[in-house]
Amino acid sequence: MHLAVTEMKNDAGDCHCRDAIASGNQSPTCVPPLQGGHRSFALFVEGDELYETMLADIAAAHTRIRMESYIFAADEIGWRFARALAERAATGVDVRLHLDSAGFLFWGNRKLKTWLRSQGIRLRLFHRWRWRDPLRYNRRNHRKLLVVDETAVYVGGFNIHRESSRVAFGAERWRDTHVRLGDAVAHSAARLFDDFWNGRRRQSITEQGAVNVLVPNINRTCRQALHCLYADSFGNAHRLIYLTTPYFVPDHRSQRNLREAAQRGVDVRLLVPRKSDHILVQWAARAAYAKLLDAGVSIYEYLPRMLHTKTAVVDSIWAMVGTANLDYRSLFINHEINLVSRDPLLCQRLEAQFMVDLEDAEQIIGRQWTRRPWSQHVVEVVGWLARRWL
Repeated sequence: MHLAVTEMKNDAGDCHCRDAIASGNQSPTCVPPLQGGHRSFALFVEGDELYETMLADIAAAHTRIRMESYIFAADEIGWRFARALAERAATGVDVRLHLDSAGFLFWGNRKLKTWLRSQGIRLRLFHRWRWRDPLRYNRRNHRKLLVVDETAVYVGGFNIHRESSRVAFGAERWRDTHVRLGDAVAHSAARLFDDFWNGRRRQSITEQGAVNVLVPNINRTCRQALHCLYADSFGNAHRLIYLTTPYFVPDHRSQRNLREAAQRGVDVRLLVPRKSDHILVQWAARAAYAKLLDAGVSIYEYLPRMLHTKTAVVDSIWAMVGTANLDYRSLFINHEINLVSRDPLLCQRLEAQFMVDLEDAEQIIGRQWTRRPWSQHVVEVVGWLARRWL
């Protein structure tokens, strides 16, 4: 369904951000204060409907298609997108596809790569393996961004693969979230794509006064912008924090801000998956549960299927949705991009969807959690010790 409406140093981070209060609203200064603006968006929580809408926009492209994805799989979904992009390239549309080398290594294949390039698509793989610089392979392009003709932009957690399609994968498809926005954001999205494509990694954010702002995690004023946004928004919350993340490996600052928010009476709720595709990450996440529960944070584990959504809503007036998990890799290593919004209606929709997801989740009870088997304590310690490398 979709709801339519017209580099790592330490846990403290390396950031020039400061808490700010603008016009009575709490706003981290990594992003300009958000006021007024355009409210046309579509919120997607089902992959099939997202893919159909994306493909329709691609088919209607006249000048340029810019696309980034961590996973662009060599399966029926990936090939469907590949053919759609090739059809537009054949008509003269400038099609640029920026994929991550690690993601493509595990999900793509040589046949798909060769075919894409043979169709006139400008394909680039981010941080291909080099024996002379192996560590760069660890810093990945985890962004998911589609910009069509600078009139439509898509951002969120969905990759291009069958695991997100009910038609292809069945009832166990991944649960994710994506947003489509119009030309008010598409122009800045195109610039952010072009900067990254051309190797300009420290990108600027210039959309003064916009309701919706796309924020890369590395920009000219902050090396860890999304880390600062998460931490500052938690620190400034007065009423509620509703946080969904598939990989919850919080640094000490983020944990502290969540605990302090709960202790001052903020309704802090965390939704994470019970079923995970990375067991070490799940062990590390559960190592953080005890202190959060003791502080009054409510923790829920989503039961039906893999949860891949990355969203946050604070005080019903500030929200983020995008590609960044609340873990070390997203906050300090990878390249990510999130939508930061003060659109009241988008905040309302994301908050409502969070409550829907809670209906399919089980709450972790503090007293029961402290009585878990000793073997679980051991694996949690293993996961936590490995947290910076997951």
